[in-house]
Amino acid sequence: MNSFLVGLQFLTRIHIVRQTVWTAEDFGRSTRFFPLVGLVLGICYALAAWLLVYFVGMRTLTAVLLLILPLLLTGGLHADGFMDTADGVFSGRERKCKLEIMKDSRVGSFGVVSFVLLMFLQFALLLDMHPFLLVPALFIMPIIGRMAMVLAIACFPYARADGMGKTFADMADRKTIVTASVMAVVFVFPCGLLASVALMLGVLFALFFCRAMTTTLGGVTGDVYGAVTVLTETLVLAIFSLASVNPDVWGILWR
Repeated sequence: MNSFLVGLQFLTRIHIVRQTVWTAEDFGRSTRFFPLVGLVLGICYALAAWLLVYFVGMRTLTAVLLLILPLLLTGGLHADGFMDTADGVFSGRERKCKLEIMKDSRVGSFGVVSFVLLMFLQFALLLDMHPFLLVPALFIMPIIGRMAMVLAIACFPYARADGMGKTFADMADRKTIVTASVMAVVFVFPCGLLASVALMLGVLFALFFCRAMTTTLGGVTGDVYGAVTVLTETLVLAIFSLASVNPDVWGILWR
């Protein structure tokens, strides 16, 4: 239970227990509970979507508020990692310089532009998604996103000799992957075939993206953990939005 609370407090602004002293073991054990953290976020997102869709009914306002909510609940942690990753990867510099750019606390032009484009993309996907699919999509989105983060931590080498992300990487093992995978399957598969497909495609995307980052950077970093999370979440939204194009696909969700 303590490991889950550590993960919840680190990845979100939801603080059930105020804990200020964390050990490497606390960080390491918390990784396997990241999909459970995603479940907590998913419940918050889905509840907000349900309230907005059925009691507000303004689709554009709903999409905007649902873009803001994840930033508020996570403190922009993953968005910051995404922007730092974009700054480094798109800088066109050699590997060492890319890692230095990513470590800089200041956000560069590539990071800002990439984040703005990502927000536009997510806004369009939410706006085009059928309201019937909005709640389940937002429920599973953070679960699959945190599963992607677990894979990045446990399956790929860390690019730096030190850093907070390395603490997670050093403590992650096969048990971490198995536990997190079981949680993700238990939480997502009951939501239907479409959700299950989203989980499988999200896992494949996460592995592909982290492999590409390993080739580019010599490994992954804490910023890459954040980037793979938000990009995988965007993929989940895209899958549900594409399903909205064909009404016959909606029924797959409940089969």
